[in-house]
Amino acid sequence: MKKRIPRILLAAGASGSGKTLLTCGLLQVLVNRGIKTVSFKCGPDYIDPMFHTQVIGTKSRNLDTFFTGEEITRYLLAKNSADCEIAVMEGVMGFYDGVAGTTTLASAYDLARVTDTPVILIVNSKGMSVSLAAYIKGFLEYKKDSRIKGVIFNQMSPMLYPRMKKLVEEELGIKVLGYVPRVEDCVIESRHLGLILPEEIPELKGRLLKLAEVLENSLEIEEILKLANEAPVLEYPLLEKTDERSLCQPSGTSAIAEKVKREVDVLTEMSQVYTWKSPKKLRIGLAKDEAFCFFYEDNLDLLRSMGAELVAFSPVHDGHLPENLDGLLLYGGYPELNGKALEENLSMRQEIAAAIKDGMPCLAECGGFMYLHESMEGMDGKFYEMAGVIPGKVWRTPRLTRFGYITLKQNQGISHGKQETAILGESDLGVSPAHEFHYFDSDNCGTAFHASKPESKRGWDCMHGSDHLLAGFPHLYYYANPKIPQAFLKKCLEYKELQK
Repeated sequence: MKKRIPRILLAAGASGSGKTLLTCGLLQVLVNRGIKTVSFKCGPDYIDPMFHTQVIGTKSRNLDTFFTGEEITRYLLAKNSADCEIAVMEGVMGFYDGVAGTTTLASAYDLARVTDTPVILIVNSKGMSVSLAAYIKGFLEYKKDSRIKGVIFNQMSPMLYPRMKKLVEEELGIKVLGYVPRVEDCVIESRHLGLILPEEIPELKGRLLKLAEVLENSLEIEEILKLANEAPVLEYPLLEKTDERSLCQPSGTSAIAEKVKREVDVLTEMSQVYTWKSPKKLRIGLAKDEAFCFFYEDNLDLLRSMGAELVAFSPVHDGHLPENLDGLLLYGGYPELNGKALEENLSMRQEIAAAIKDGMPCLAECGGFMYLHESMEGMDGKFYEMAGVIPGKVWRTPRLTRFGYITLKQNQGISHGKQETAILGESDLGVSPAHEFHYFDSDNCGTAFHASKPESKRGWDCMHGSDHLLAGFPHLYYYANPKIPQAFLKKCLEYKELQK
């Protein structure tokens, strides 16, 4: 399939260069102009899309080439850009920084390459003048296909800007599309898992409106829109009816062409899994509040397309689970900031424990996994009683315990010559790209899967798996391995039938 999608990617030379703030400000400018906008975050990030969502009013999404390769990444871009006039992508870390810190895989550059998207490089110009030209030249020349088409100077004075614009455009031949002055009361602060949540910033909407007003005067918005409209037509597979003819078949024998051909083969094989749908509607409880707030919207969309009705509930505030549930989803967030409230909600803890022990299927990730333990240390240093499904305790560590991308492979246990209990009813769920990011650890992390670090010899066992439970620190992206949500919902269907 082919589709014209006006689009740009905002990238930077390093983290802390102002990508999120500038992206949100630009999104607000576009919304103020009445332009129907969709936004994406490059990489495994939950919080930045929350800020995007606050601006555009619809759910922001993630695009990650480590999780979904080339074909599915392009599909997700096309799917989520339907009926929108422009797509704005926010990069991750430094423009070329990718997997293992030694590759460009899953970098902002890689996303621009895979989606053929024009890039605007945000340059933190504090403390630089003529050196900006050398800095930008390095990014332009490091990869000849960088797709960097424009530059925005961040933290630059209005007096210096005209001179720097003239110098860079004359010497490097690249367009300078504006600058951002220092706007003191528009700063977004950091916290231990990244940025703080949008709801915690006083008068966030007012701040973004003020920033948008500044950007309308300091950025060349018409030139940015023109650049987005110059993006090439996007080619992508029609995943809903995947066959070999619907996929973008590469030609040649290059390494990239061979890699894409392998992806096409895998995608063709997995097409029936992506399009599987439960014959009966399934009511799935989704923990959703200030303690459990990390969601990939595409995960939720895929579950819905497979027949799930997602019923939100709060382990912090609600006294009881929703009625007639067929399964439970406990994703990540900040349970450690809400330890006291979670402990005090005894009825909810007891109901969740009873439901899982009674056989209700459950997927739990990171914060949700922590909640299922017997006890958990909060950020205040006190230990709180949790659901008690998983024996053991969770405690805070002084640094990131495990961080970054991993690949999960199910451990194949054998007992008395037979395969041990399959996880979610499957003897082999296949290989799953995933990621971890947590300052906490457990004395019972599980052994159902083996996690391997890409481009490294490091690895460890993790996750608890049974015929109805999959729980651990890793975060999963379902489009990377749709066998997992399919297996989960099949178990939910079985459970539903047993409750009759």
